[in-house]
Amino acid sequence: MLDIKRIRENAGEIRDGVINKGTDPSAVEEVLRLDRDRRTHLTEVEALKSHRNKTSKEIGLLKKDGKDTSVIEATMREVGEKIGKLDQEVRNINEKLGELLLSIPNVPHSSVPVGSDESDNKVVRTWGEAAKFDFQPKDHITLGEQLGIIDMARATRLSAPGFPLLLGNGSRLQRALIQFMLDVHVEEHGYKEVWPPVLCNRGAMTGTGQLPKMAEDMYYAPADDLYLAPTAEVPVTNIYREEIIEQPLPIYLTAYSACFRREAGAAGKETRGLIRVHQFDKVEMVKFVDPDTSYDELESLLANAEDILQRLGLHYRVLELCTGDISFAAAKCYDLELWAPGQNTWLEVSSCSNFEDFQARRAAIRYRTNDNKVSFLHTLNGSGVALPRLMVAILENGQQQDGSIVLPDAIVPYMRGISRIEPAAETG
Repeated sequence: MLDIKRIRENAGEIRDGVINKGTDPSAVEEVLRLDRDRRTHLTEVEALKSHRNKTSKEIGLLKKDGKDTSVIEATMREVGEKIGKLDQEVRNINEKLGELLLSIPNVPHSSVPVGSDESDNKVVRTWGEAAKFDFQPKDHITLGEQLGIIDMARATRLSAPGFPLLLGNGSRLQRALIQFMLDVHVEEHGYKEVWPPVLCNRGAMTGTGQLPKMAEDMYYAPADDLYLAPTAEVPVTNIYREEIIEQPLPIYLTAYSACFRREAGAAGKETRGLIRVHQFDKVEMVKFVDPDTSYDELESLLANAEDILQRLGLHYRVLELCTGDISFAAAKCYDLELWAPGQNTWLEVSSCSNFEDFQARRAAIRYRTNDNKVSFLHTLNGSGVALPRLMVAILENGQQQDGSIVLPDAIVPYMRGISRIEPAAETG
């Protein structure tokens, strides 16, 4: 959440930032009003308490002299009642302020391009070249079904639409990609691997910004009051929730997790197969950093995600998201998109975001500075990368005229030497 002092002292900047994110600024105005009322009440309460303390001493002296203090004591009881009412009003205001602050999005960094939607995102760079074919390329679902490595129909029968079933070398490829990405991030990029729970409580979901705004997108187990993680960002960031980190920063963590989201979009070509599913696998990168270095850390986070795609030899582009397309919690975000020839479009596989101290304040994650002060740190996260659309790009870019798939060289050792998925390799 935003620091209320920042809202108070930079009200115009906060309003503009919220508006640029396409959000109604009325919550900001209400926060400012409540904050004024709260400070007015606190000033009055302090004055009344000071008056009561001074009068109490006077009553003691009067009683010592044998004088009647009943009138003064009656007045002080009224003062006490007024103090009690004001204290309750302050508590009520604090509760309302807490709810409102959770509803206000993070403010975009000054470098973020102003825009209304994804059409205003800025292409920062592209890497590699699009695959060329001397035949009409097929989409991944056609390829996967012909190879016997994807079966969406059976997945729907055993679960529901939007839940994939991978078979044989499809399953092996998924597992190989997860291991490949974790190895690169741990052994070469300096991350520590963690294996987090995939069920998270309300505190964790609120800490990273999923609640309350995106409650309807989450899978929820009401009997236990737990949510299925929509991304490993949630449990991994909350590892340090309500803690003061004593170890030196930065801290880099990476994790694989299954992810669950309800928002699968409308039925159609853009959601067919693995493009948009309710359950998917993802390798996540999370950073806890000193605020002075967080934007340099964002660039290195992006480079770590790009390195994965470059090693796989996949054509991609980097987008800098505009204010209208950036997420609720992010101050700045880059998206990585892979070219999918069977879809004839770009597919997002990673978002790399700097949240500044927005998540740290919500989750009460602090660190001890070099001068021994306790302060909120900055958090970052990025997909390193998400599996479904990565699978789509590998299948569609690696397809051959006979329907086989040539795999990227980097993944072959993880496939135990299998460099091509053949039509005859999968049956049933």
